[in-house]
Amino acid sequence: MFQQAGRGYDMAITQFSPEGRLFQVEYAIEAVRRGTTAIVCRNKNSVVFAVEKKSSELQDDSTGSEKIFKIDDHIGVAIAGLTADARVLIDRARVQAQVNILNYDERISVKDSTLNICEYKQVFTQNAGVRPFGVSFLIAGIDSNGPSLYLTDPSGAMWSYFSFAIGSGATEARAYLEEHYNEDISDEELKLLPLKTLKEVMGDNLNKNTYDIAFILKEDKTFRLLNLEEKEELLTKI
Repeated sequence: MFQQAGRGYDMAITQFSPEGRLFQVEYAIEAVRRGTTAIVCRNKNSVVFAVEKKSSELQDDSTGSEKIFKIDDHIGVAIAGLTADARVLIDRARVQAQVNILNYDERISVKDSTLNICEYKQVFTQNAGVRPFGVSFLIAGIDSNGPSLYLTDPSGAMWSYFSFAIGSGATEARAYLEEHYNEDISDEELKLLPLKTLKEVMGDNLNKNTYDIAFILKEDKTFRLLNLEEKEELLTKI
């Protein structure tokens, strides 16, 4: 009586539609579009992560849903989509970072860390009995090549960016970034740009409890997630 959305071609991840589409991958991408907004920007020296944070008044903030993760001291990631799926990939990326140190006595590059995640994601688009990971990553950090930022999507594809946004407010955020970002932006301006972009998306809902922000700055090249007091101080500057 009712025709299925994928006309039956979404029943298995291994089956292409006549148009050459994998519907389950597209469903995973839709989960990302419905996720909270995540924004990452970089300049020639530093990287800044900012994410929208949703929680209930009854929720204990100490166990809140993380949207920014540390992979290694020099690499962080902001996510949009299913947090549970993200944790599996984050744990794998952390192990890979430590394996790289043991095997080669050097920290993993941001690109290699991204490729490892993408390869694992892609496996879940071609084997029966599994589903794609419903999460996209904005992976950024500072390695021997300087700051870099990569986007991964549920298909396992990756792209490099100077600044980017994913999640439910991505369209509005990207428009703001395209207008206000430039490669020569100073570190102080870079700290505020993702926050100003979130303000554009969230409006008056932006406060110290509704966003998270993290830095990897040129001074120490170390990932640092800001606490409530630091987030409130940063808000006063925009």
